Order: sequence, then structure tokens, then C-alpha cells
Amino acid sequence: MPPTEDALEEPGPEAEIRPFVVDRAMHGQRLDRALAHLAPEFSRSYLQQLIEAGAVRIGTGGPLKASQKVKAGDAGAIELRPTPQSQAFLPEDLPLDVAFEDEHLLVVHKPAGLVVHPAPGNWSGTLLNALLARDAGARNLPRAGIVHRLDKDTSGLMVVARTRATMDKLVAMIAAREVARQYLALAHRPWQGPAQRRVDAPIGRDPRNRLRMTVVDLQRHSGKSAATVFELLEQAEMGCAVLGTLETGRTHQIRVHMAHIGHPLVGDALYGGGPAGGLERQALHAFRLAFTHPVTGAPLTFHAPLPPDLRAAWTGWGLRYNESEWLTSQPAAAAIHGQSAPGTA
Repeated sequence: MPPTEDALEEPGPEAEIRPFVVDRAMHGQRLDRALAHLAPEFSRSYLQQLIEAGAVRIGTGGPLKASQKVKAGDAGAIELRPTPQSQAFLPEDLPLDVAFEDEHLLVVHKPAGLVVHPAPGNWSGTLLNALLARDAGARNLPRAGIVHRLDKDTSGLMVVARTRATMDKLVAMIAAREVARQYLALAHRPWQGPAQRRVDAPIGRDPRNRLRMTVVDLQRHSGKSAATVFELLEQAEMGCAVLGTLETGRTHQIRVHMAHIGHPLVGDALYGGGPAGGLERQALHAFRLAFTHPVTGAPLTFHAPLPPDLRAAWTGWGLRYNESEWLTSQPAAAAIHGQSAPGTA
């Protein structure tokens, strides 16, 4: 029987092994309670699931039960696995910049540095934790209603569902390329070639570095088709400012495609970019979001001005700051009619 959407994921490269030693204060307590003390980012019910799944061990012993008692000095490890279950994680009262909300959905402006969904190394302090604290109903939704992601160091707009019916419709709209999203970016080296360029290059996991994605030959490596339209906004001696429109939504798509054509993003060390203009994070911002409301049918369009760090780098390179011009650019206008889809960029 296939796993449900809310099932624990199988162990894989994204699992985190966290060793533990039971301290004196937990001596004689149930295993699940001791784990809740040792891994306070997670709900007790999620830790019970890990125990049942065989993802917790003590010493060289066999299968464990949540109800069994632990002893001071017991040494073991928990295999923490990413999961779509909102119930796995605890709510945290974190500030959110909300651009729009009704009873069906939210549009939020994610700052650079905020992780969207808990993962190894970032099990708390995420957008998902904040959504759980803001809306009691989010606990009943997979991923608290998150239907697409931005990388930790990418800023900009995201849409989040508040009901399961809305979530299912948004997921279907994304798959049908009916949600438009445009990104602003600063990249190294002056632009070469035509001012508008469509990059059609499949993306898959880099076989030499599992943390990276890369353009792949689908005859030799696993991956998925990917296409992005880039439009040159302006040149600078140090590099170029571009508008990127996604036709597909693959992991790190804009970052990979820009590096592939010889223009890695400023600050994007993973894909060959370096710091410039005072930026240490990748110079990428989800600038524009447009879609038809999945319940009311109303057309919705949002744009988020460049955050201060990216704007300072932009003007520091002597580039013009002209949001009204960017909003009417041809790729953005085309995207309104369903020619692009959001992804993790």
C-alpha cells in the first residue's frame, strides 16, 4: 500500500542523525518523553512515529517502544526525517509580512534568511512554524498549507493555502502553469547575446555534489525538463540585472540556469557566484506573483519591492531602479496568461 501524503518519508540523504545521551533528570521516564526533552523542536506524536518506524536506537539493542523506560547514561541516536506533516512541528510566534489574506489563502513576503520548511539543520524557526502559530487550521494541512518554496536566502512573495480545498486547487494550478512568478536578480559579468533569452535545459541532482542541482543529459542522468525566460534589464561594468520568468518549477532553477549560461548570481557560492555590492546572500528576489483566486475567481497580482540589501547592491552598481518598467516587461505580461509556474529558485 503506498504511503499517504502525511506519512513519514523514508530515510535518505536529507535525514539527520542526532546522537543523544539520557541525562539524570530523565532517568526512569518513558522513551518518548525523554526524546521530547532531547529534541524539543518536535511534537511528541512525531517522535512516537519515529520510534515505531525504527528510526530511534539505544546502544546495540533491538526495536524500541515509546512506553519503555530509559536510564541515565543511555546513549543512542534519532534519525530525523523531513515530513509533510504539520503535526510534526511546533508553532512559533514569528513575525510574518502578510501582503494579502482572506479565509482561503495568504500571500506573504518572505525575507532572506528565513527557511520555508523544516529540514536538517533548520528544524525550527521556519515559515511553517510561524504559520502554525498564526493559524490554528494550519495544523490540519500538509506543510501548513505551503504549496511552493523559496530558498533560504531568496526573498520575495509566496502564496500559502489556509484550507485543504484551496491547497488542492493551488497545487493543480501550479502544475498547470496558471500561477505566474517573476524574479529579479543581479549576476556576474556583462550580459552576452540577445536581450531576451529562453534557456531550455533539464535539471537534476549533481552526481558529484548532492547539495547542488545541475543541467543534466537526461539520456545519462535522472532529472526533469526545465525552461526559464531571462530578460536583460540593464548592464553594469560588474555584471547585469535580469528578470527571470519560470516556465517550469525545478529546485534552484534560476540559479542553475543563470550559472549554466555563464552568469552565476551574485552571492551564490553554491553555483559559482561571489560576494559583490555588499551582498553575501544570492541576489535573487521573487518580485511578482499573479494568479486567479482559486475560490472567488478574482485576478490577483502582487509585487514586492527589492529589499534594502539587494536595492543597495543594485544602485551601487549604478543601475536604474524602475519597478513600473519591470512590471510591464514582456515576460511578466506573458506569464499572466499561464506560461510560467513557481518553484524553488
